[in-house]
Amino acid sequence: MAVVNKLSAALAQRDGIPSQLNSNAAPTKLATGRVKESIGTIAVANGDSIGSVLRFFSIHSSWRVGSVLVYCTAITTGAADIGLYDLPTRNAGAAVDVDFFASAQDLSAALDGTNVLRESGLVTVEKLEWPIWRLLGLTADPGLYYDVAATLTGAATAAGFVGLKGHFIDGN
Repeated sequence: MAVVNKLSAALAQRDGIPSQLNSNAAPTKLATGRVKESIGTIAVANGDSIGSVLRFFSIHSSWRVGSVLVYCTAITTGAADIGLYDLPTRNAGAAVDVDFFASAQDLSAALDGTNVLRESGLVTVEKLEWPIWRLLGLTADPGLYYDVAATLTGAATAAGFVGLKGHFIDGN
């Protein structure tokens, strides 16, 4: 074993140490930036079926995700993937990655801010510094906004509310 001194990508960028720069890091500030909070709440009706899409807010491809929190009343048999969609004005609002954040998140019991950022397994610890575009596997930032949405994977057999709150860092 050896004693080592290592830097995160943010500190390596700060200190200008090329040999320690993480080539997977975004060309934005990683350690600092303005935190943006977005929130949306949507009523779910008894009978909303599998495949229903609930769009909560938009995020930019250059932003780094800090958290995605799910709130809901108990929606019997309800479950949803939480992911990214194109805006309705681009590609007819098609799915980009339907379970980018979470896959079949249970909504049948009330949730009070469950963080699903890493639930799908896409955002691993080593990728926490990566912006959206990088997590999508793109080679460059397309400079686009995406909708964060829940797609029902379990039909709702009770009415209720679902809320999503996201914290994002814009790198400025």
